Amino acid sequence: MNLSKEIADLLLQMLGENGTVEIRRNDLAEQLGCVPSQINYVLSSRFTPEHGYIVESRRGGGGYIKITRASYNYETLKMHLVNSIGDEIDEKTCRANLENLCSSGVLTRKEARLIFSALRDHVYRDVPKELRGKLRAAIFKQMLLVTMQ
Repeated sequence: MNLSKEIADLLLQMLGENGTVEIRRNDLAEQLGCVPSQINYVLSSRFTPEHGYIVESRRGGGGYIKITRASYNYETLKMHLVNSIGDEIDEKTCRANLENLCSSGVLTRKEARLIFSALRDHVYRDVPKELRGKLRAAIFKQMLLVTMQ
């Protein structure tokens, strides 16, 4: 198992049922035998709002990090997601959003696969590069609004 996955799995286990954990980056790094920057990497790549997490960093007094599994009511989730897409989006971010919606039970795997099929990079190969992200964002937003009713 690679170190990033090990760190992510441990943090998910620590989140447990209540969905919140407060850790000291240095203590966790020492426990896992890695450098604190590896913890930062995992936090910034796997515990993002797109993945359904809120990470707060508290400096001083040992430097605690608080990770919270975001919980929204359905309408708030839909509006938050549509607003977070913005004017442009890439394929990787679309995938992360769809995986989060599946894991939280908002979309079925079948719905997510269908939506993702319209957002793949190869679909936009005939669209000028400067317009691809904008077109993908507009389509993604519309598909979410229709699907998440």
